[in-house]
Amino acid sequence: MVLKCLLADDEPLALKVLEKYISGLPQLELVASCNNAFQTIEVLQKKKVDLLFLDIQMPKLSGISLVKTLQQKPSIIFTTAYKEYAVEAFELDAVDYLLKPFSFERFLKAVNKVLHLNQTETTTEEDSPTSSTAGFLYFRADRKMIKVFLDEILYIESLKDYVKIHRLNDKPLVVKQSIGTLEAMLPQNIFVRIHRSFIVSVNKITAFTNHDVEVGNVELPIGRLYSMNVQRLAVQ
Repeated sequence: MVLKCLLADDEPLALKVLEKYISGLPQLELVASCNNAFQTIEVLQKKKVDLLFLDIQMPKLSGISLVKTLQQKPSIIFTTAYKEYAVEAFELDAVDYLLKPFSFERFLKAVNKVLHLNQTETTTEEDSPTSSTAGFLYFRADRKMIKVFLDEILYIESLKDYVKIHRLNDKPLVVKQSIGTLEAMLPQNIFVRIHRSFIVSVNKITAFTNHDVEVGNVELPIGRLYSMNVQRLAVQ
């Protein structure tokens, strides 16, 4: 899946940062970069756009006002230096709200949300009940973007500023990302946080007690603050 992206920002430096981020992701294709709302509307009328990265404070017409004029909207990620518009932005069904300056990792988290939404929308009635696990995320490792299918993940281990993703039939993948950030990217019906250092795939759990979870022949501890997460599995 390749998403056709449009950038709208009146700051040249902000556009350059976004262009650089997009160039590093094979699942994104840049359609155009615009420095005002009117150029943006013109591109939207002429070209297919799947994802719009939209600044809010722009001359003559704000990003918020622009969205209100659209009858058919692409997925929208707002990119702004102002916190106060967040509630209004999400009321307009924005996928995410990035506060400048934002890191590539934060940008990637927002993009993965869009990819997951598109994956869910394309699931048909003929798909199997477990088809939702066929989604995927991209991670930066070894100087490249690596696609990881969600149903390949056994469990995720925190290593301070890094996480180690343990996978079926493949070596673990070490990624510079916090476990909290990664937890927010994962679908809650497929993964469960069991400890401050561990997230496990629900489908890969073979047994559990009040104290630990078994994933194959690996035993992982259950943290006191996360015990209810595990107990809920028994009533699903």
